[in-house]
Amino acid sequence: MTQAGGAGPPFETVLVANRGEIALRVVRTCREMGIRTVVVHSTADRDSAAVRLADEAVQIGPPAPRQSYLYPPAIIEAAVSTGAQAVHPGYGFLSENPDFAEICARNGLTFIGPPPEVMARLGDKALARRLMADAGLPVLPGTRDPVSTVAELVPAARRIGLPLIVKASAGGGGRGMAVVRTWEELVPVFRAMRATARSVFGDPGVYLERFWERAKHVEVQVLADEHGAVLHLGERDCSVQRRHQKLVEETPAPRLAEGMARRLAEYAVAGAKSVGYTGAGTFEFLVDGEEAAFIEVNSRLQVEHPVTEMVTGIDLVREQIRVAAGLPLPVGQEEVRPRGVALECRVNAEDPERRFAPCPGELTEFVPPGGPFVRVDTHGYPGWRISPDYDSLLAKVVVWAPEREQALARMERALAEFRIRGEGVRTTRDLLRGVMGHPVFRAGTHTTSLLDGTDEPDGDTAPAG
Repeated sequence: MTQAGGAGPPFETVLVANRGEIALRVVRTCREMGIRTVVVHSTADRDSAAVRLADEAVQIGPPAPRQSYLYPPAIIEAAVSTGAQAVHPGYGFLSENPDFAEICARNGLTFIGPPPEVMARLGDKALARRLMADAGLPVLPGTRDPVSTVAELVPAARRIGLPLIVKASAGGGGRGMAVVRTWEELVPVFRAMRATARSVFGDPGVYLERFWERAKHVEVQVLADEHGAVLHLGERDCSVQRRHQKLVEETPAPRLAEGMARRLAEYAVAGAKSVGYTGAGTFEFLVDGEEAAFIEVNSRLQVEHPVTEMVTGIDLVREQIRVAAGLPLPVGQEEVRPRGVALECRVNAEDPERRFAPCPGELTEFVPPGGPFVRVDTHGYPGWRISPDYDSLLAKVVVWAPEREQALARMERALAEFRIRGEGVRTTRDLLRGVMGHPVFRAGTHTTSLLDGTDEPDGDTAPAG
């Protein structure tokens, strides 16, 4: 997907308002497009790989995110002073913050993402449920509006039934949600989630949904432009999770019921059109056999976007930038032809034996795997110090193969080849190797319950093609 007619880059300079592997990922695509890059960074990231590769770097504050990566005045000042025309927020931090997008616009900067009003509506998870239900998407039984008091909570929970899940209306990234399985847990969990939502997201609102114990978590990638075109780029299975946060993603999703992938794609396109979505976004669903239910929209680039890029050949960051500049998508739906199977494993600096506790420290050895059809998105290198102030994601190992069994073998080999050492540093690498060999995962019948040990073979554990 290239610009026609040899046209120049859509922006001269893009400021990258993020860190780690995603900052490096954006810088690389910008460089391929002939776009100058400015990377902002905290004092903890002054020696990061993204800072080293960028054309210019601006220090914006101390390690604490609220004084650096979550502090809009410093980011805007860096963008204006360096002559940037656009800001790419990556994922996390300010990527889904409509106020930041509006601040960018007021300062003459293009925010590379959907319009702020669309982000605001989809960022309210309870409102997003209502909007998608109105657009014809199936939703789980739940509350239509946020629940504020115990007096509202109990009758609503009785109508929904157990188990149910309490979710922060402004939540995201797997945080701000908890499952209730007994009536005794209901009020304490409700109060705890309201407190968490207030402290983490600045909004105490929570809502209730019925909880499907053993469902697949499947999402659909969409791309939309300002000219009314909306594409879906296939689905991804994200069912391997810990604490509602993803560890393994793959496309296409294995072992879906016949016609389910098509239905999910149609839902995602309809949902995107209903709210005037533009840019890259992800519609997330739970799938249980023949049933599917919408859960939320991530109005940004996803951590797992590389698997979609591997099977479609489409650079999602490139298309985000082009769409933000007002350019139309250069292909139609019929030209999107996913090929093969791609898997991604998130290698986090965490100790699985201590409830995935973060393991900061200095890397003394860091040798990523290589070989055919292996991609590693990482900001790690020997001597890099993993900071306790940020997310523990260290690397994403992504593989492609014509068929799933070959992709699994390639991922097993790549993970075994990955060498990571550091004082006090432990990672999820060996856990991920175990997942690759798990009979339920290899059969493709796994659900979000895989890592808690409740997923069991259903009689057919042969690797799914």
